Amino acid sequence: MDIIDAHNHPDWHGHDLPRFLQNMARYGIACTWLLSWECPADEYDPQYNNVMPGDYRGYPISFERCLAYKQAAADKFVLGYAPDPRRPDAVDRLEAAIAIYGVQVYGELKLRMMYDNPDALRIFRYCGQQGLPVIVHIDYEFDTGHKYPRPSWWYGGGIEAFERAVRACPETNFIGHAPGFWAHISGDDQYDKVLYPTGPVLPGGKVPQMLRQYPNLYADLSAGSAWTALTRDPGFGREFLLEFQDRLLFGRDAFDGRMQEFLDSLALDEAVYRKLYADNARRLVPVPS
Repeated sequence: MDIIDAHNHPDWHGHDLPRFLQNMARYGIACTWLLSWECPADEYDPQYNNVMPGDYRGYPISFERCLAYKQAAADKFVLGYAPDPRRPDAVDRLEAAIAIYGVQVYGELKLRMMYDNPDALRIFRYCGQQGLPVIVHIDYEFDTGHKYPRPSWWYGGGIEAFERAVRACPETNFIGHAPGFWAHISGDDQYDKVLYPTGPVLPGGKVPQMLRQYPNLYADLSAGSAWTALTRDPGFGREFLLEFQDRLLFGRDAFDGRMQEFLDSLALDEAVYRKLYADNARRLVPVPS
């Protein structure tokens, strides 16, 4: 069975290109969506410098590094790029990257800005016109116990701002990601208090509601946020996967196999596994099987 990792990054957590390719082979991953993270240096936690080198422009994960991987192993990677929408040339840069390098995904968007501001909506609508899915990272502001350099690292403005963007851009496919998105699998009030909420999933979660309401919304199953959301209440997690089997994409944002282990433990139908592991991603971004 083909596996597509719909969320990962170059030079991430100790993995250069040779290690990255070895890791893909180890876990049976045929293709990876390789995402940039273009963000001003004062908008991200400097502790990230422990797991990525950054580049000369100060961006945590530059498009140039994504491009280098793609050019070295073209059949292994789908190219992603998310220029900061606040830049006046953001759409121009994306347009050029699509035309010259074949960018197919707008991601990862991870910025201290409201995701429904006019600059963001402009580039989202352009992505819809070009057929690029948009991957967003959401984190809430809450007390982390730190004073310096910032008390918290919020991104996106919360689920409400994201919902307004999804509603305002019906022709654009959005992919939700990260703690501030996945915490809303439950209707409890933990989403703005702890990074990874635990315990039984309560009715009324915004993520299930939004997936039912907006056909242009998807979610990737990457990182500790998605794993915690699905495993905190395994019975609910299984039903969630079945209900939204056409709108969920396997992803890692790391180099372990814990999400694969969890998914495989559920003994789902083969048709469901095919959707989660590859078909849904391939429907959004066609790649050879």
